[in-house]
Amino acid sequence: MLMLCAILFPILAGMGLAAWRPQGRMARQNYVLASACVTSALALWAVFTLRDGPLFTLLTMGDHLFIAFRVDGLSCLFASLVAVLWPLACLYAVEYMSREGHENRFFTFYLASFGVTLGIAFSANALTMYLFYELLTLATLPLVMHAMDSKARYAGRVYLTYSMCGAALGFLAMVMLLEHGGTVFLLGGSLVCPAGKEDTLRAAYVLGFFGFGVKAAVFPGHKWLLRASVAPTPVTALLHAVAVVKAGVFAVTRLTWYGYGPDLIRGSWAQYLVMGAAIFTIVYGSSKALRTKHLKRRLAWSTISNLSYVLLGVTTLTTAGLAAGMVHMIFHAVLKITLFFCVGAVHYKLHRDFVPDVEGCGVLMPVVFGTFATAALGLMGVPPLAGFTSKWMLATSAVGMGEGIGYLAAAALILSALLTALYLMQIVLLAFFPRQNRQLTVRVPRQARRDPGIRMTLPLTVLAVGSVALGLCANILVGAVQTLLGA
Repeated sequence: MLMLCAILFPILAGMGLAAWRPQGRMARQNYVLASACVTSALALWAVFTLRDGPLFTLLTMGDHLFIAFRVDGLSCLFASLVAVLWPLACLYAVEYMSREGHENRFFTFYLASFGVTLGIAFSANALTMYLFYELLTLATLPLVMHAMDSKARYAGRVYLTYSMCGAALGFLAMVMLLEHGGTVFLLGGSLVCPAGKEDTLRAAYVLGFFGFGVKAAVFPGHKWLLRASVAPTPVTALLHAVAVVKAGVFAVTRLTWYGYGPDLIRGSWAQYLVMGAAIFTIVYGSSKALRTKHLKRRLAWSTISNLSYVLLGVTTLTTAGLAAGMVHMIFHAVLKITLFFCVGAVHYKLHRDFVPDVEGCGVLMPVVFGTFATAALGLMGVPPLAGFTSKWMLATSAVGMGEGIGYLAAAALILSALLTALYLMQIVLLAFFPRQNRQLTVRVPRQARRDPGIRMTLPLTVLAVGSVALGLCANILVGAVQTLLGA
């Protein structure tokens, strides 16, 4: 019941906010922050007390159809990540949304999405995961369309179209999995493969990979992520760093390692196809990021690339690759939400949205751009910061396959790291070392600085310090991930 409380509490809290409709900003802020913190406490309590515990069946609809929850190693990773980052996002959002309007509606769905995401994390089988996966689309759609102008409505239609098409492919994979014994997720796979049906089941897995991979923005199902950039920054930060895209990565990992199983896929055309898609997306996303001038879209392309880092580790079908992918999932979530928060702060205070417009802004917003530089160096993989460890693990696991596609994957990682340095450091250098108006490099009096308020700078500072700590303590995190995954 603890898992169920963690899932239902924020959903009910969101409904309560919609019914209450507070007019005072302080009352709404306290309600939202308290709800987010209680939900995180419940989720972390479930993670630490129920790990590898019994199956909790909520509803039975037949021999192979039931809604059930359980906390295993992968659940611990995803639920903990969501529980730690969501309250910080809420704190950031209460100040940012003060200028966007319709705050009651926004936070209603913002809280509900928290519970739905935890439902995905705690799902014990494919049917439960699929149910919450679809609910996540419905809960986040009003957030994407928050402005309700023509661009937001179009972005919502694109998001819904891609999500529904992906869900249809995922549904086929789920049906095949349930029909062949995969009623409960088990590490190593729960599928029972009849003789002669290997290729049919591999084809179903590939459909599921690209279906659930839509939320993970794997090519060609990636364009919705770019359109979703029109949403307010607290939404895009969660869409691109924590909730939706990581739910897609999580679902693909479940399908690969806990559903169909690596033994069915390893060494087959299915593995080479999905690995090839991840490798292509890594390089394609990084190259497009370098060519994009819009700040949020540049980070969106970066997200597309980095999500396939994780998928690459998962599809190596080695325990080392799985651990590397999950470590990068954690690092990327912390670093990318920090970068989006920084870009959102620039828009909030200076109304600047393009790369050339940040020239000389480093001295005007020292906290924001200092935090941005820290997260950028981590995402680039500069040792000893966070991204270095996960990228090294991914490259070594790919090479460890001993096959040509593994060496190709390592080359793609190196090329992508170089492109990442180019498209992120361009922003940092422009901000702190302007090519024109060099007088902006002089010290700016404190009263003239434009950093946002404490509710936005506190999450930025905490995340920046946390990213550095994760890099310095990477060995501890890697050991914990390997223990949780049995790698």
